[in-house]
Amino acid sequence: MSSNEAKGYNKKSVTDIDVNGKKVLLRCDFNVPIDKETGKIRDEGRVIAALPTINYLLEHNAAIIACSHFGRPKGEYKPEFSLAIVAECLSKHLNKPVKMAKDVIGEDAIRLASELKPGEIMLLENTRFHKEEEANDPAFAKKLADMADVFVSDAFGSVHRAHASTEGVSHYLPAVSGFLLKKELDYIGGAISDPKRPLVAILGGAKVSDKLAVISNLLKIADAIIIGGGMAYTFFKAEGGKIGNSLCEDNELESVLKCKEEAKTRGVKLLLPVDSIAGSEFSNDVEPLTVDSNSIPDGMMAMDIGPKAISEFAAEIKNAATIVWNGPMGVFEFSKFAEGTRAIAEAVANSNAISIIGGGDSAAAVRKFGVADKITHISTGGGASLEFMEGKVLPGIACLLDA
Repeated sequence: MSSNEAKGYNKKSVTDIDVNGKKVLLRCDFNVPIDKETGKIRDEGRVIAALPTINYLLEHNAAIIACSHFGRPKGEYKPEFSLAIVAECLSKHLNKPVKMAKDVIGEDAIRLASELKPGEIMLLENTRFHKEEEANDPAFAKKLADMADVFVSDAFGSVHRAHASTEGVSHYLPAVSGFLLKKELDYIGGAISDPKRPLVAILGGAKVSDKLAVISNLLKIADAIIIGGGMAYTFFKAEGGKIGNSLCEDNELESVLKCKEEAKTRGVKLLLPVDSIAGSEFSNDVEPLTVDSNSIPDGMMAMDIGPKAISEFAAEIKNAATIVWNGPMGVFEFSKFAEGTRAIAEAVANSNAISIIGGGDSAAAVRKFGVADKITHISTGGGASLEFMEGKVLPGIACLLDA
């Protein structure tokens, strides 16, 4: 038994079942970013990511009832959170009509679903227009499930939540993964349960509290952990360093010292940025100053990792066989403080390692710096990939049929 199986990542996928002539309830992640001024979709990435599974189902003579949440309408109908805009976008990519239901489990949805023929696709309205969705209400889940014969889950970004459309429907329908979810299971599951070594984990972002559980799990499996971003300065302060106005979580000082202790005990390299780029305020209009990370002048805050840290981190990355990265090295939205994140993105892209980016800001960074095509796998889930890396059992994965 491979460790992937032992961990429960070895699940049936859409290719393991017969979908011919079946109605398939397909959970997608169509929570797309919208441009507030134009009302148009700003990035169609999530729609495009769903296409391989959709095309496979259509080619194999299935009728698709797609569903997704979108934004936070808090359990009531709000026109600005309608998925109609996604139906149009999907229709354009598939080059065929996508029937848009006016509701989720109402008359219109049920009628369209009952009339749907193999090779056709429809989209239900935003599942979060019902508060029963997030409450994982069994009656709501059953009404969703009653429209279909099979459930295919392809929304990795939502599998860490036990909602009606991610977990509840599996109590009434055979449930398998789509291609997108399978890829996440193969790559992240593989990296965590059976990595090619050395495994180097890169963690960044603002708050160390968000990543403590991840650090704790990675300390058991990684060979080296690189820490950058605002979260690094809690480590420096815990060891008596001067961090000026840098981000710091005073209530986590003890936790980070425990992490350092555990790293030492387990023989895991824990790398912090030896130098930093600091600014006098959180703005791109300030003069950047390179300083030692444990002696940042009063009134200054660290906004990026410095050149020495970049070369030390890059050398570690070069030796890796597997790289997992979650969280930027600095405020990469500001050009003056983007160099650390850019350099790490390039080091990861140019390595010979299996490279996995854990969604969110790190995914945005590799796209921004033009190296996304050199990354082995960019996760589609921020919160989900973090919880996956924490070693948690995710309800939307646990509910799928075992392979």
